[in-house]
Amino acid sequence: MQFAHLGRYESGFCVRCNHYNGRRIVGPFFAAISRLGNGIFWYSVMLLMPVVYGDWKLVLVMVATGAASTVLYRFIKSRTQRPRPCEAYALPYLTVLPLDRFSFPSGHTLHAVGFTLLATHSHPELGWVLVPFTILVAVSRLVLGLHYPSDVLTGAAIGSFMAISAISLCGI
Repeated sequence: MQFAHLGRYESGFCVRCNHYNGRRIVGPFFAAISRLGNGIFWYSVMLLMPVVYGDWKLVLVMVATGAASTVLYRFIKSRTQRPRPCEAYALPYLTVLPLDRFSFPSGHTLHAVGFTLLATHSHPELGWVLVPFTILVAVSRLVLGLHYPSDVLTGAAIGSFMAISAISLCGI
């Protein structure tokens, strides 16, 4: 896949977003959101589901969907091999190291959107916590200079597809 053309349109936005990472409060805040989005937050949500709701089925569906999503996004990344904006444009503020080499799509956003859709489908009252956190995860990828907007949007689309497919297949 050719990203050079798209990258020219997105590069200015990436640089502007990354300048916020240099601010005293903003950078550490989004670095913390990113670390929580690595899995800690989602594992905690999954552990609480059986305790609060007695909902083991949802946990199993979330684990299976998360695993399938990981396989899919790693496959896509290995095929597209899009360099991250922090590498392509030598962004000045890199406060979080990437978990892997390539940018497209955003795995953090993919999982955040997928898990949020799964959890709120079964328990809509969780939306007031999960939706804002998911938005912050997506924004963190841009501010930290780890992803382009198209990476984040594609990750959100794939996460939505995976969650909707899981809901349809598993009847949750």
